[in-house]
Amino acid sequence: MIIAVDGPAAAGKGTIARALASHFGYHFLDTGALYRMVGLAALRAGGEPVTAEAAIAAARSLDPGEFADSELRSEKVGAAASAAAAIPEVRAALLGFQRAFARKQPGAVLDGRDIGTVVCPEAEVKLFITASPEVRARRRQKELGAADYEAILADIQARDERDSKRATAPLVAAADAVVLDTSDLGIAAAVEAAVRAVEAKGHP
Repeated sequence: MIIAVDGPAAAGKGTIARALASHFGYHFLDTGALYRMVGLAALRAGGEPVTAEAAIAAARSLDPGEFADSELRSEKVGAAASAAAAIPEVRAALLGFQRAFARKQPGAVLDGRDIGTVVCPEAEVKLFITASPEVRARRRQKELGAADYEAILADIQARDERDSKRATAPLVAAADAVVLDTSDLGIAAAVEAAVRAVEAKGHP
């Protein structure tokens, strides 16, 4: 079984996807981390702003083992990842890796922005996790320990704009996705709602 978990930044999709993988005993892939790896590699190779040439080269030669998770969490890397993700050649280079992972047995949970629409449109379960930009900014502020809420909110809104309006694989809920708004939900309640949604789709 393939479970696709999509949604914007800081909506809780990563936490929910990891919890679903643990609950059902499935493999887990944070596809956003792949794009963050490309963004970071492109920054290292060509500096700011990220160039298409550097991003494409990074995607085609990507070795996930070369990156530490702590290196991937900064807002600068997140912005670079978003820019890289808008480049069709970058998405094409990473598509095969993601699809192969999705076929792992007994099942896989993939979290990203276009899993249910592009990477795995055949997924048996599709969830779209969302929350208001203000709630997501507060969550990211708490996660980063940063004081500048307005700057974080502006960054999230800019990323939403880029992700939803890019020509290739825009951020959008699949027509058959279950939409889960976590604005007023704690982690436990959000995970419980997601588990129920998977089970309602006929999880064995």
